[in-house]
Amino acid sequence: MTPFDCHRGHGPYAGVAGFLASIAADRPRLAARHQVELHAIAPWLDRTARPAAEEEPIRFHPARRTACLAYGAAEFAASWAGTLRRPVTVTFEHVANADETTAELLDTLLPRIAATPLRLDLRDDGTADPAPLPSAPDAVRAALGDSLARGFYHHAARVAAHGRAAVTPGGDLRQWWACSTGLATALAALDRADEALELYDEARAATDDPKINMSAAYATAMLYARHLSAADQDPAQARHWLEEALRLAEGGHDDQRHQVISTVFYEQGLALLDARAGAPAQALRLIDDGLARLTAVLAPGEHPQHLARLRHNRAQVHLALGDPEQALADLDTVIAHDPGNSEYYVDRAALHRAAGRTQPAIKDYGTAIRLGPHLPEAYYNRAVLHLERGRDERAREDLEHALAIDPGHLDARIALVNARLERGALDAAERDALAGLALAPKEPALLCTLGLIRSERGEPSEELFTQALEGDQTLVEAWTNRAAVRFERGEVSAAVADLDRAVALSSAPEPRFNRGTALARLGRWEEAARDFTDALAQPGLDRALRRDLRAELARCRNARSG
Repeated sequence: MTPFDCHRGHGPYAGVAGFLASIAADRPRLAARHQVELHAIAPWLDRTARPAAEEEPIRFHPARRTACLAYGAAEFAASWAGTLRRPVTVTFEHVANADETTAELLDTLLPRIAATPLRLDLRDDGTADPAPLPSAPDAVRAALGDSLARGFYHHAARVAAHGRAAVTPGGDLRQWWACSTGLATALAALDRADEALELYDEARAATDDPKINMSAAYATAMLYARHLSAADQDPAQARHWLEEALRLAEGGHDDQRHQVISTVFYEQGLALLDARAGAPAQALRLIDDGLARLTAVLAPGEHPQHLARLRHNRAQVHLALGDPEQALADLDTVIAHDPGNSEYYVDRAALHRAAGRTQPAIKDYGTAIRLGPHLPEAYYNRAVLHLERGRDERAREDLEHALAIDPGHLDARIALVNARLERGALDAAERDALAGLALAPKEPALLCTLGLIRSERGEPSEELFTQALEGDQTLVEAWTNRAAVRFERGEVSAAVADLDRAVALSSAPEPRFNRGTALARLGRWEEAARDFTDALAQPGLDRALRRDLRAELARCRNARSG
């Protein structure tokens, strides 16, 4: 293969996109299994797609999606590499100046190919001169729109800042505003919403153009409602700027149809605020009214994603109103109108799961994983369902997928550690627990599970349980297991004190069984009998525990009668 140029001037996934495309040409059947990520990274492989920036409405992806794309692409490349029969070296140039998407994918790929004949030669220099960012106004807007629509926000921010520096509001207001709002959108997606807020303040100071001020008002509202840090979010400010956007929309459109569309979507922001403020009925009225007005101005089949977005909002409100069946009906309609949006399948899967419909939930999570692609939260939720059905191996695979994409996913880490512990794989459980604690050193559930591992080995563990309780006083497992350590050491009264806390927090039979055992050791037979009796009254007891409880209760009665 000839060297692949990774310089960021060539755009997102420069170099690696060409490499992946060459593999796809050689292995079309393998490529078909990774179609979503390959088409996102190398869009020219999808001969039927429109440019992302021409989609209506544009779907903005979360910034974390690139990690999912990198995972899928690395899996694809590693599968190909595993079939090689002789060593192959692929050269990538200008790696030091690569776009963040390229660097992320290469970092993800390197460990995946370590055991294959494929080697990557990563060079900071290159045979060709570095590519410059676009400068012509049309080219800047095209590159900016494409990067935003595809969710490649670092490149979008660079293009927007470069284009913005070349113009002034007085010289070319249209171009300056396109770059300003594009830069603000990218910054908000990259968790730099405070900088985005400054750009909108600057825009309002620079022009009184009603359309620009209308868009800036709505965007400012969304920053206050969604994107600023939790400490800086301000519902009152969000509502103020939404009302300003609505005021400007009344006279800001020459086309009455466009005015209706803008007004309806601005009102969805108000519905969001109403729902958060505990007024879902008011939110529902706004959404229903918006759907009616939008349906009236759209032709049949026109802009189905507009209607899908409002129905998705309505599903969330129905759920807040305690009507999951109506929420499900809305989500079914949403998916029929917009079947390519992974978010909708995740939400519908959650409804199926809450209603005990496990198989439809698993199916929807699978679709979300395919479309996302590789959403770690969907992998995790599907794993939980597999665990509930006793499909431990499938659950383990899903949890490992989730953690390969997002090593900081603590719920997946905890679930995997516990799954390994239940199988008796203590070494693997310990490795995963320590990996999680390296990212979150005070995570109570991981400290507690590491304590369990050490207890199983007969190693000191009480301090780990104590540290877990310092972080979470409601962690029943930590109280119960610290009590077990103290009981075994002969500190029975201290064990009872810990089990008092566990019993106060949980109605499960195990803490009562343990406390009853400790109370019996102290000769407090009547209290012990109460615990065993209460535990026996719990539904769903397994046969072994029921047998042990009955035996202990009989022992208490014999001791009392003797």
